Amino acid sequence: MQTDETDEALLALLADNARLPVAMLARRLGIARTTVQARLDRLENAGVIAGYTLRRGREARPMIRATALIMIEPRRQPEVLARLRSLPAVIEVHTTSGRFDLIATLTATTTEELDDTLDRIAEAKGVRGSESLVHLSTKIDRRR
Repeated sequence: MQTDETDEALLALLADNARLPVAMLARRLGIARTTVQARLDRLENAGVIAGYTLRRGREARPMIRATALIMIEPRRQPEVLARLRSLPAVIEVHTTSGRFDLIATLTATTTEELDDTLDRIAEAKGVRGSESLVHLSTKIDRRR
């Protein structure tokens, strides 16, 4: 779906604060409330807007983040993914090419919690090996 300048301005406002009421969006864009609602409906139906979410503030975020690089045995991905899904510290998982099969992003409030999660990943059936990288400081975050 092709978006125009008004759609892009609307998306930028929502990216900054997805809780803005339609009336406020309309005022900021200088268009009618019904027009904003119609554009939102169209963008949602086309999949341009997949949903609205919560971004935690710096104080509410877990203090420790890590990446786990995971090697799995052939044809064991469904079992490994089920295990990763069951671990609350695992916030996203991606398949990848190269030496590792999966990349998991983890969050924890303590190093003990992170260590426990890494142990649970390593002991999962189908995991051949893993390597972890603890995130130290954020230099660029375009999601904010």
